[in-house]
Amino acid sequence: MLLTTSVGSFPKPDCLAKARTQFSRGEITEEELHTLEKKATAEVIRFQEEIGIDILVHGEMERGDMTTYFAERLEGFGISGLVRSYGNRYYRKPVVLGEIERRAPMTVETFKYAQSLTSKPVKGMLTGPYTMTDWSFNEYYPTRRDTALALAQVIHQEVADLEKAGAKYIQIDEPALSTRPEEIDLAIEAMTIVTKGIKAKTISHICYGDFSKIYPRLLDLPVDQLDLEFANSNFANLELFRNPKFTKEIAVGVVDVHSHIIETKEQVKANIKKALEVFPLEKVYIDPDCGLKTRSVEEAQAKLKVMVEAVKEVKKELGIK
Repeated sequence: MLLTTSVGSFPKPDCLAKARTQFSRGEITEEELHTLEKKATAEVIRFQEEIGIDILVHGEMERGDMTTYFAERLEGFGISGLVRSYGNRYYRKPVVLGEIERRAPMTVETFKYAQSLTSKPVKGMLTGPYTMTDWSFNEYYPTRRDTALALAQVIHQEVADLEKAGAKYIQIDEPALSTRPEEIDLAIEAMTIVTKGIKAKTISHICYGDFSKIYPRLLDLPVDQLDLEFANSNFANLELFRNPKFTKEIAVGVVDVHSHIIETKEQVKANIKKALEVFPLEKVYIDPDCGLKTRSVEEAQAKLKVMVEAVKEVKKELGIK
């Protein structure tokens, strides 16, 4: 109970960030870049083991963006020029130009490498079909539904291959869902294709939207666990889940990844206890609000350390071994 994990991304060390720029300029080879990505991945795994995280992530050292990374590995996509995401952050937006097909597994080798470094479970990590649709331009399919369902088919193939490779936890992120409540039926339809027949524990991370507009319909998303943001909103959304009763497993974001401030252990303990007033203890997992890539390496590590220490104390107080 109260197993700890994180949402997925870690900040890239300076040497890797520099190497990615050098590779884009043709100054180093792809092999040299991959060597540094693997080194950074090993460091992420090692750090999580050292502090006692229960379910590990590989840190996404090989990914620049959660949609473009996949679009670059699928047939049917092109990539736009820079588009502003939020604030001063930009990304190259995928453009659907033809029939979407998967050339080869996109995440399996990285998962297998990360899992080979630890005896603890490592999550498989993917962006969901609805978010891929919402965060891409479409110039081929007649409707958003057609695009989402085409993506669902290829993402299902990837999920099935991750399961065959040994993934016990597979996270299919759908952050766009919280901002377009009118399309929740489409998101559910697409995820039904993605998770059909999968025996691994399936998870979907959703954050920074108005959950009141998608709850309780959110419970129909066909995954075993929902991973939701709470700390950034100071748990203002918590009461929503009292009625009707939340029925899935829940990963509760207890540290705010959009703040440079490192929470105290007492603050995190208080956040955990707030969650346990609403969600059954046996269904609660603990993690940060979102991916940690926007923080510095030092901030990300400090937030995870205080999170793990807070969980240890809460478990001790509750008599959980």
